[in-house]
Amino acid sequence: MSVLWTIFVVQSILLALNSNLGSAENATAIFDEDGNLVVGLVIVHEREQQNVPALASRAIRSFLAQTKGVSVFDYYIAYNRDHVIFNDNMELCSAVQKGATFLLDFTWTDTNRIMSAADNFNIPYIHADASPQTFLKVMETYLRARGANDVVYIFDSPENADMAIYFLITESQLRTIIFDRLSDNAIERIKSVRPYPSFFAIIANTSQMGVLFRRALQGGLVSKPDKWNLIFMDVETESFEHHETFPAMSRLLVEKSTCCMLLNMEDGCTCPVEFKPWEAHLENVVQKVLQQALHDQLPLVAQEDCSVVGSSATADISGLLRDLRVDERFWMPDGSRMLRYNLNVSIWSSTEEDEAEAIRVGSIAKGVVVPSEGNRIKATKRYFRVGTTESIPWAYRQRDPQTGEIILDEAGQPIWEGYCIDFLRQLSKVMSFDYDLVWPKKGTFGMRDKAGNWDGLIGDLVVGEIDFAMASMKMTAEREEVVDFVAPYFEQTGILIVMRNPVRETSLFKFMTVLRLEVWLSILLAIVATAVMLWLLDKFSPYSAKNNKQAYPYECRDFTLKESFWFALTSFTPQGGGEAPKALSGRTLVAAYWLFVVLMLATFTANLAAFLTVERMQTPVQSLEQLSRQNRIKYTVVKNSDTHDYFKNMKNAEDVLYQMWRNLTLSSGNDQAQYRVWDYPIKEQYINILSAIESAKPVDSAEAGFKRVNERLEADFAFVHDSAEIKYEISRNCNLTEVGEVFAEQPYAIAVQQGSHLQDELSFYILELQKERYFESLTAKFWNNSMRGVCPNTDDSEGITLESLGGVFIATLVGLALAMVTLAGEVLYYRRKDRQTKLVQVEPAAAETPNNKSKKEKQQSLNFKNMLNLDPKNNLNKVVDKNIPKEITIGSKFVPASEKQQKISYISVFPRNPIH
Repeated sequence: MSVLWTIFVVQSILLALNSNLGSAENATAIFDEDGNLVVGLVIVHEREQQNVPALASRAIRSFLAQTKGVSVFDYYIAYNRDHVIFNDNMELCSAVQKGATFLLDFTWTDTNRIMSAADNFNIPYIHADASPQTFLKVMETYLRARGANDVVYIFDSPENADMAIYFLITESQLRTIIFDRLSDNAIERIKSVRPYPSFFAIIANTSQMGVLFRRALQGGLVSKPDKWNLIFMDVETESFEHHETFPAMSRLLVEKSTCCMLLNMEDGCTCPVEFKPWEAHLENVVQKVLQQALHDQLPLVAQEDCSVVGSSATADISGLLRDLRVDERFWMPDGSRMLRYNLNVSIWSSTEEDEAEAIRVGSIAKGVVVPSEGNRIKATKRYFRVGTTESIPWAYRQRDPQTGEIILDEAGQPIWEGYCIDFLRQLSKVMSFDYDLVWPKKGTFGMRDKAGNWDGLIGDLVVGEIDFAMASMKMTAEREEVVDFVAPYFEQTGILIVMRNPVRETSLFKFMTVLRLEVWLSILLAIVATAVMLWLLDKFSPYSAKNNKQAYPYECRDFTLKESFWFALTSFTPQGGGEAPKALSGRTLVAAYWLFVVLMLATFTANLAAFLTVERMQTPVQSLEQLSRQNRIKYTVVKNSDTHDYFKNMKNAEDVLYQMWRNLTLSSGNDQAQYRVWDYPIKEQYINILSAIESAKPVDSAEAGFKRVNERLEADFAFVHDSAEIKYEISRNCNLTEVGEVFAEQPYAIAVQQGSHLQDELSFYILELQKERYFESLTAKFWNNSMRGVCPNTDDSEGITLESLGGVFIATLVGLALAMVTLAGEVLYYRRKDRQTKLVQVEPAAAETPNNKSKKEKQQSLNFKNMLNLDPKNNLNKVVDKNIPKEITIGSKFVPASEKQQKISYISVFPRNPIH
């Protein structure tokens, strides 16, 4: 039945039954002349949905071909959103004047305008989806099941992107950004989105899905596959090439049972190639409405004056709505008036137990996410962009120890380490979030320019480039004006001074440096002079033991020149020089010499102890005040660092105080006289410190500062920096030492945007970690694990080292070597002399006759008898003067001892006491 013919029939019936329709309304069922129920359908659609009239007409024709007793009047209105009031729409008014049974709304979003117009004319109203919008609804249902808060939607066409906007305005609860296709510009815009999205979703058919995902890969957007969610709008998805490439990625696949269900076919049917669920849904809605109109004999509502509100009651369609909700083909979400098509969707992804393989983890039907048996929908963690900057040991990038180049991971990103990185890793576990580390493009922690703009981490927080900053950032009043801080994670850190341990010249003969060369030469000259004088005095003094044998008849020390030198040398030892000379002159010389020895030994011992002690206890400066008062040691800070700002602020404070004091003392008021003093009462310490820092030129980084200190072997340079970093560097560098105490202490804390919801949450978990003593173990990892145990002991704190007194041992070893050489010489000399003696004795014995030998023996015997018959009055000197043989044999025959072959008895005769 053509539309024109239907209109003609309806108009004829209305005119016949209501000759005076004027302002009256007709709310009864209308039948044509053939007894067919007249049903009027007013279908409203978007102007972009140009295929809706054709699809609806096809559905009506299909229904009429299968159903008898009904004729349909269909009228199509392209909705114009510029109209504030839909009642005055001329097309709608024309349709109402002819009569309408149902108003079907296929626009993209619920609109009160169309529904209000239907209520005004008492026409039953149904809003149904005739677009891919339901796929968007299914995706949002899945994302919310995963705990999503925000998402970037990517569509395959501008039309679908426009459609999605209306849905997101009215129904979405996620923070959403929409892109149609993925151009280079779109990729850059996605990368610059702040806060960075936690989820990405692509809604497209299989062919376009491959193109879009490939563009995302090439643009570097798929760094975290588990954040990506793909929903395919067609059934045949086998051609998608990345099903197994990224198992953690979620893929929502429309099952073939959906096709059979929406096409009213049996399970296992063959799905058409160009199957579109929303087109099948439109036909199902139209036919369902027509069936309900025929079943309930719904009236045809007609009204000639569109400006008058209808007075008859709207037909009851609660039964229709109830049937639609239980029908498996339809889905009406809770809280929505949109009748959507049902999609049976299977969810494919990896599980938390096995992330290497994608499996069917669940399904979605009528907006309900149902996990598969034994699995559960993996709730994706929140995602944050965390800002940090290099500051050892808090956060630093791994570098090649040989070349110093930054080491990159598989994704081409630097690998970060440090206290803050470990802390961030622990926070991500307890708070369940993923993160990417971001470092400032300009600056480090943050500096404010004259215009009030910040750079560094503070600037990134202000503009939303990062969600929070995890670095060695101090809480300052200036920073708290633009950002918020959470509970401190490192209670107190401050400023400290680091210097290099001086490189002392090590010498094995360091003990020799106690006295100057001229002193050593003087001592040597004194020894020589004393030895020579002692020899001369003993030789020429008439009272010496050598020249006065009557006074000293027993054996006395003979002070030859050699013996005198030995006496002078041994007098320097605790053993002493031995027997002293007998003459008074010699003893006077020895007494003076011994006094000299005592004084020199005492002087050397005291100077050596003082020399070694002062050397290892010497410290150039002890505090910042001492550092500021001297000029030999230069010092500096990191340029524009917190330490640099501290000295600038202290210098400015001193300037202001000086101006206040000057104004106070120069005031002419009598009440200010008590403040008038000649000298400025406040020390200008920080003015001098800042001036010295500027003259030494601040360094660009802490690494450069430590390097500069380490290069000054004479310990004439100091670096003033953060105390925690200095202590860490000292624990790993044997050459460095800290000077003085920590000053200007402040805590470290995480910075967040002002009013951020993360502030309370981060503070809570930091306090929880403190209860678990986590920070103590983390501090021990970086500061207690020191390398100082393997450092050489350069300060002699446990005693004097071998390097200082090794020369003493060398001298002893040299003496030992000389003794061994001397021994060898003595042995050789003795053997040679012994051979010569034997040779001399043998030759005369061979030439001697028996008569001569007998005479010789008689003479020796006579001499011995004479020696034994000495006059008692003769003294020992006479005995000594006699020619007494050295070897005496008692017997009938004299035989030298050297020639004896058997036992020989020797008698050595020497009086024990002088002979009177």
